[in-house]
Amino acid sequence: MSLLELSGVSKQFGGLAAVSNFDLKLEKGELIGLIGPTGAGKSTIFNLISGVLPPTAGKILFKGGEVGGRKPHEIARMGIIRTFQLNTLFGDLTVFQNALIGGHTSAGLGLGLAEAFFRLKRREDLEQRSLDVLRLLGLIDLKDEIAKNLPDGHQRILEIGVAVCAMPEVLLLDEPVSGMNVKEAIRVMNMVNSLREREGLSVLLVEHNMRVIMDYCDRVAVVSYGKKIAEGRPSEIKQNEEVIIAYLGA
Repeated sequence: MSLLELSGVSKQFGGLAAVSNFDLKLEKGELIGLIGPTGAGKSTIFNLISGVLPPTAGKILFKGGEVGGRKPHEIARMGIIRTFQLNTLFGDLTVFQNALIGGHTSAGLGLGLAEAFFRLKRREDLEQRSLDVLRLLGLIDLKDEIAKNLPDGHQRILEIGVAVCAMPEVLLLDEPVSGMNVKEAIRVMNMVNSLREREGLSVLLVEHNMRVIMDYCDRVAVVSYGKKIAEGRPSEIKQNEEVIIAYLGA
């Protein structure tokens, strides 16, 4: 049984099929890249997995149980956590406070944090975990900095850290190295790999940086017009003529 499995998943908006009969299996500890042209349906697939959208058809199974159509906070508490393309940090809070808030999901709290969060019995555990994650990501010396004052690259790293503090089993990363230079992108992906090894994470990655996709992913799935047109090891995807025509460019 796969950790996460999408079987015949489709999503229609009126007469538009954003995702059509999509299949994918993510095994424990795997890093799978999801690529395709802009508008191919990648973000819709993330929204379906994370509960932002309900599927029109098909099944989304997590550890054998159906999660398709559940609410986002329910799916997050089950162990599927995502990041977004846009900055979702609490900009006026510190780096450490943002990491702490990430832990609310695993603690079974809702997003209405306020006083309830700071009465949490597990606060000491969450604090220690938050510090451990920040240390692993190289942000420990910035823990008291206001998040909005960090450079863009550090903010992207912090967003990943906030997600990891929620103790996910499946991490959905939506363009985590967008806008970064080669050195920054390699640094972030090395951190993702370190987290994957330490936490036993399974990662589904949407990214347009082909060097990242080809160098770090175990497998790659290619989407075009909402349909999966190829899947395989990066070396196989590089040589797939349909992929080259649809996305990589002839």
